Amino acid sequence: MAESRDGFIAFSKMSGHGNDFIVIDNRSGNIITNWSERASVWCKRRTSIGADGLLIIEPGKAGDFRMSIFNADGSEAEMCGNGARCAAGFAMKKGFAKSQMVMETMAGIVGAFVKDEMVAIQLTAPSSPEDKNFLDIDDTRIPFYSINSGVPHAIIFRDRVAEMPADEVAKTGYAVRSHTVFEPAGTNVDFVEIIEPGRIRVRTYERGVEEETLACGTGAVASAIISSVFKDAGDPPIQVEMPGGILAVDFKTKDDSFEDVWLKGNVEFVYEGRITL
Repeated sequence: MAESRDGFIAFSKMSGHGNDFIVIDNRSGNIITNWSERASVWCKRRTSIGADGLLIIEPGKAGDFRMSIFNADGSEAEMCGNGARCAAGFAMKKGFAKSQMVMETMAGIVGAFVKDEMVAIQLTAPSSPEDKNFLDIDDTRIPFYSINSGVPHAIIFRDRVAEMPADEVAKTGYAVRSHTVFEPAGTNVDFVEIIEPGRIRVRTYERGVEEETLACGTGAVASAIISSVFKDAGDPPIQVEMPGGILAVDFKTKDDSFEDVWLKGNVEFVYEGRITL
C-alpha cells in the first residue's frame, strides 16, 4: 500500500502519451488527507513532482477499484481518459486487477483492457453532440461544437493546428474555457484539424490544468465523434494525433447517440518515489 512506516507516501509517476499523473494506492484507506490540496502542491512543475493530475486508487463497490482524479489546480474531475488508462495499467502491474477490469469514476463505470503497455478503456456513453454554435470573444466570432465525453469539451475546427503558437492555444483556450456560456464549471477546449478520413489532429487546452496538455483522452474521444458526425472525417476507428502521440478512438452510432466507446493507446511508468504529506 501507499503509506510506509516512516511517514512517507509511495507514488508512481505515469504518462499516457505525455499526459502525466501522480498515482497513489490508497486501497487501505490509511491515508487521510485533503487530496485537493495535495494535488495543487504536488502537481506543480519545477517545485514538486509535477504532473497534469493526481490519481487516487481506492476500494470499489461496483468495480475492481475506484479512481478519483484531481487536476493540477486542485479541482476534482469527473473523468480523465488518459488518467483512467494509467490507473488500469497501474492496477494490472501492481496485481490487484486482471487484464480485463472495471473501475468506478465520478462519471460512472469504466471498463479497461490491458496488454503489455497498451491500455484500452471503454468510456461511459457521451452526450449527444451539439451542432455548430458561436462565441463572441474580443470582437471575433468563433464557431464551435460541444459534447460531454465524461467531461465537457468545446471543439473548434481550424487549419494547421500543429503550427498554432503555444501562446495562441493558451490565450484562446482560456478565453473559451472561461466564457459565460460554459459557466459555472467551464469546459475543455480542443483545436481540431481533419487530416484525412479516419485521421485527425488535435491540441487541447484543459480546464483544471489551465494549460495545453500533450494529450487528452476525453478530448480525443470528443474530437473524433464531432469530426465524424459533422465534418465527414470517416467512420470509426479514428486515429487522433496529439502532440504526445496517437490515440485510437472507436465507437458505435445508435440513432442520435453513441455507445461502446473505446480509447486506446500506450501508457508508461516513468518512475516511482516517496513523498511526505
